[in-house]
Amino acid sequence: MLSAKSLFQEILDHDESFALFCSIAAGGEAQGGWENARIAALVPPDERDLAPRIARHGADEEKHGRIFNALLKKRGLEPVPVPPDTDYTMLLERAGIGLAHERLRADHPLTVQDIVTYLAHSRVTEQRASEQMELLRKHFADHPDIGRAVRMISADEDNHLAYCHEELLRLAHAGHGRAVQGALRACALAEIRVYRDVSLAVTAHMGRLLGWPRAKSAVLAAGVRAVYAWERFAGWRRMVSLEMPERRDPLGRPVAPAAKFV
Repeated sequence: MLSAKSLFQEILDHDESFALFCSIAAGGEAQGGWENARIAALVPPDERDLAPRIARHGADEEKHGRIFNALLKKRGLEPVPVPPDTDYTMLLERAGIGLAHERLRADHPLTVQDIVTYLAHSRVTEQRASEQMELLRKHFADHPDIGRAVRMISADEDNHLAYCHEELLRLAHAGHGRAVQGALRACALAEIRVYRDVSLAVTAHMGRLLGWPRAKSAVLAAGVRAVYAWERFAGWRRMVSLEMPERRDPLGRPVAPAAKFV
């Protein structure tokens, strides 16, 4: 019987698939760290109070990248090249979601609209990250090799999502409500397409590494397309709703170290 737990267990138990999984994750987290660091440096004057939270977000992402690389090292494995069709962050940028890297490399202050774009992109992608890590936490929180990493990253992703809700609501109440909702809807609809394409690509690469029968790969691909159909019909709406989190100022605490995973 196919299940999320059994599929990930297959990936975890096989060196090549585990190396690919960790390399994809580490690359995405490192990219997110760079993006947040640049955004923190370019925050417009009226939003300077937001800069430390953006920097904290970036520091968390960089820490996650180190954790995934440490998991590889612990297993005696090296990072592997990330196939372009599995590069979630790059494909989101190509789809026009978030702030373009060309814009972030320039030394010109961002605008408030840029901050809305950044936060909408983060709110949507952190929803995905929080859900994925919640699934891993459900099945692997007590795993001797990856459990601690899963718990730490999952808690961080929940904090990131809460921070995005908090800041977008603040901006909406400051008169940017129409811009916030428009950016969230555009990001959500684009993200579900990219997530579908990346999921299909990852499924294909893992299938080759693990020697999955053609029928198994076909069933998994059909499942990915079914999830997309549901998200396109109604599921995307969970990515655009906003509510004040119970835990306020979730990024106001120091970054937890990743050294323990090395």
